[in-house]
Amino acid sequence: MRLGVLDVGSNTVHLLVVDAHRGAHPTPMHDDRWALHLAEHIGPDEVLSRVGEKALLQAVQEACDQAEKQGCDEFMALATSAIREARNGEEVLDRVRQSTGVELRVLTGEDEARLTFLAVRRWFGWSAGRLLVLDIGGGSLELAVGIDELPDVAVSLPLGAGRMTRRFLPDALAGGRPDLGALAALDRHAVDLLEPAVERLRAAGPPDLVAATSKTFRTLARLTGAAPSSAGIRTPRELSLTGLDQLVRFVSRIESGALAELPGVSASRAHQVPAGATVAAASMRLLDVPFVRICPWALREGVILRRLDSMEGA
Repeated sequence: MRLGVLDVGSNTVHLLVVDAHRGAHPTPMHDDRWALHLAEHIGPDEVLSRVGEKALLQAVQEACDQAEKQGCDEFMALATSAIREARNGEEVLDRVRQSTGVELRVLTGEDEARLTFLAVRRWFGWSAGRLLVLDIGGGSLELAVGIDELPDVAVSLPLGAGRMTRRFLPDALAGGRPDLGALAALDRHAVDLLEPAVERLRAAGPPDLVAATSKTFRTLARLTGAAPSSAGIRTPRELSLTGLDQLVRFVSRIESGALAELPGVSASRAHQVPAGATVAAASMRLLDVPFVRICPWALREGVILRRLDSMEGA
């Protein structure tokens, strides 16, 4: 069975096509990305701009055409933080449906956390014990912990790297150096939002393994010495809090335009690195996590795995 999953995120519209059947490892067959940065097209009025909507319509249509070209037996489309929180999100979804025929399913933040947790659990297996998962997206931070395939606690917080860059670090957004006072304010803001969530996560019991996923965490790990993507997805990668603290100090002294020239940093996301690093460091510090294991599977794989589980009445 060939499955296509279209993920409309705050930063990227991502199409993943896999060959899979129930009980099998999903084999990636095709991968397409459109870096739209939808969250950056949402103004102070919380409305997605016409420019952002037009780019979204074009990306969804191109993804549909590619899914058909790839011979997908089934096509699943989902949207996360940017569309979920835009005041005109429902109207945009209606126009996407009318223009492309695609019905985008909007996930809640807790849905994102649960599906990502499932993907990470399947990647590391039962030997991981009680698992704690962190995922920083463009609009939100998801955290989940549990001993089974469904987490005991799943939390979503508005601490995404793109959102925090727009709110606290406009200098970085413009390609410049982030303001040190603004970075400190961002850290305090993150701590304020994280503290109640951390209490809930701690109440579930100490984790045996802490994992992190998302482009943000992969970039941070690469900048602190983890293996490049060319080494393959099965190469173990870690991100330590010590290395992350050093990275925060480094990125606070360099323009985001220069960051884009470093290995492993996407030019379209370089401006989000300081905010992502600050949120990641605050999360790990409050959770008392010295390091995280980087997992290559995340939300899209979780959606695929859940769909395969549902086949034949499972």
